[in-house]
Amino acid sequence: MGKVTGFMEIDRQLAKYQPASDRIRHFREFTIPMSEPEVQKQAARCMDCGIPFCHGPTGCPVHNQIPDWNDLVYSGNWEEAIRNLHSTNNFPEFTGRICPAPCEEACTLNLEDAPVTIKTIEQAIADKAYEMGYIVPKPAVTKTGKSIGIIGSGPAGMAAAQQLARAGHAVHVYERETKAGGLLRYGIPDFKMEKNFIDRRVEQMTGEGVTFHYGVNIGVDRTVESLREEHDAVLYCGGSETPRDAGLPGGEFAGVHDAMPYLVQQNRRVGRENIDSVGWPSDPILAGGKHIVVVGGGDTASDCVGTAFRQGAVKVTQLDIRPQPPEKEDKLAVWPFWATKMRTSSSQAEGAVREFQVATLEFVGEDGVLTGVKCCQVDDRRKPVPGTEFVIKADLAFIAIGFSGPLKTGVLEELGDALAINTDRRGSSNVIADDKDYRTSVEKVWAAGDVRRGQSLVVWAIREGRQAARAIDEALMGASVLPR
Repeated sequence: MGKVTGFMEIDRQLAKYQPASDRIRHFREFTIPMSEPEVQKQAARCMDCGIPFCHGPTGCPVHNQIPDWNDLVYSGNWEEAIRNLHSTNNFPEFTGRICPAPCEEACTLNLEDAPVTIKTIEQAIADKAYEMGYIVPKPAVTKTGKSIGIIGSGPAGMAAAQQLARAGHAVHVYERETKAGGLLRYGIPDFKMEKNFIDRRVEQMTGEGVTFHYGVNIGVDRTVESLREEHDAVLYCGGSETPRDAGLPGGEFAGVHDAMPYLVQQNRRVGRENIDSVGWPSDPILAGGKHIVVVGGGDTASDCVGTAFRQGAVKVTQLDIRPQPPEKEDKLAVWPFWATKMRTSSSQAEGAVREFQVATLEFVGEDGVLTGVKCCQVDDRRKPVPGTEFVIKADLAFIAIGFSGPLKTGVLEELGDALAINTDRRGSSNVIADDKDYRTSVEKVWAAGDVRRGQSLVVWAIREGRQAARAIDEALMGASVLPR
């Protein structure tokens, strides 16, 4: 905890943003960092609440010891704060920027709508640690002689790789793209997290003995079988990349796209990479001077909104089939769990028109080109209300309604039924492996992250990568000192 009476004396303060009129002119991060004294004051608000719901099980998936490092920040011990934070989270500079912060929802002070600014403090600890030179390679003192291959360098693969390398294993990460990060790099826009943070971690991990192999598409360029022969264990962290099929008429019109190719293209432009990519369309998708419709109400849809504004869109409309949520939740009914309430992302605040309780019926067009999106209002059971149809003008439409599982090509194409794919009630296909030992039904193959649990948060991917690393280390060595 921080200062005993801090929560009574100090008001909650959030980091400020650049004005929308300024930030839509670039793709850089636009959060204005707090000063060190301001961060320390916010850490001082952490109270002696008895049971800190913020770090589990309803709060932080990686079980960050939030009251402990709040107290360390309050007392100015930044080095011990990052050591404590790293004991549960390999990449706090990632989660401090892009996590939706379920920890703040679970904070006891959220009962008064004034939770501790945990996410801001977490980012400040990581940024301060880099500034002070506390984050350096920590190679293992002794080597085990065991070798592990990891398929995919997203947050799950990166977390597992770092943990296993520190346990003394030889770790090889195989990445389809030209750089590490997975959708952390190519799916999340730079205005939410600039990619130099990933590069710094890759440099640290390389110093710890992790070997990255780029441009290697496992199941296409190399077989999974060759990895199984070469390594003592293989961890599959391929992510959840197959877009959920909207099944809407008119989806073939020019101008209708799944969200991810659009975001990947722009991230490649910002990173000065060629927009051509394995598995993604290569024709340029640009929103400048156009009317944009985004179908979906989640984070990916919001990222499309912000990207479109930065490309110069004339108007952006976001469609959400869910009813407009209340401004405030009933605390006693839902706390400390994540509440359904009205939330406005920074991208939506840049001028998006949000339509709630609206279903997308079809895409309409002329001569094979999109001209509009036909919609209607729906009732509480999401059934169309007769006579409420309307058409929104659209030059581009992005479908952002989630993902249905890993790509069916590559690893899954090679192993097929051997991985015992599970289909959940929403039709998502995920690799079967439990969250205790993360083993698949294929010998020497483990699975973790979105490929196992389905699309989820970066912080959940980090947790799964860490836990899978522990499971693999234990399986290979008979025991493990890695935290679970």
